Amino acid sequence: MMRDITAYLCDIIDACDSIASILTGISIEAYVMTREKRSAVEREFIVIGEAVSMLAKFWPDRFRRLSDGRKAIGFRNILTHNYASLDHETVYETALQDVPKLRRECVEILSESEDAVTDGPEESPGAD
Repeated sequence: MMRDITAYLCDIIDACDSIASILTGISIEAYVMTREKRSAVEREFIVIGEAVSMLAKFWPDRFRRLSDGRKAIGFRNILTHNYASLDHETVYETALQDVPKLRRECVEILSESEDAVTDGPEESPGAD
C-alpha cells in the first residue's frame, strides 16, 4: 500500500526536528569530533532525501514548492553513495541553514494538503 503525502511530509518534518534536537548546543568542532552526532544527522538527511524523492515522483506540484527539493535528493545521494568524500562542516552548515526553511515549507504544504489524502497522487506528466 502506498503512503500518502501526509506521511512523507511528516517524515520530513520529524527528521528536521530531530536534526535540530541533535545539534542543539553542539558546536561545529564538537559535531565534527562526535561520530554518533554525525551519523544521526546524516541518517535524518537520508530520510529527508528519500521522502522528498517520493514527493517529486507522486506529487510533483507540491514538490516544486520546495525551494531546495532537488538539492535534498542530491544530498541524500551523496550521503548514501559518496560518503567517503563527505565534508562534515558542510553537513553541519546545511543542517543549520537549510533545514529550518525546508521544515517551514513542508508545514505549509501539509496544512494545505488535507484533501491530498483522499485524492491520491497527482498524475505525472505523460501518464495516461
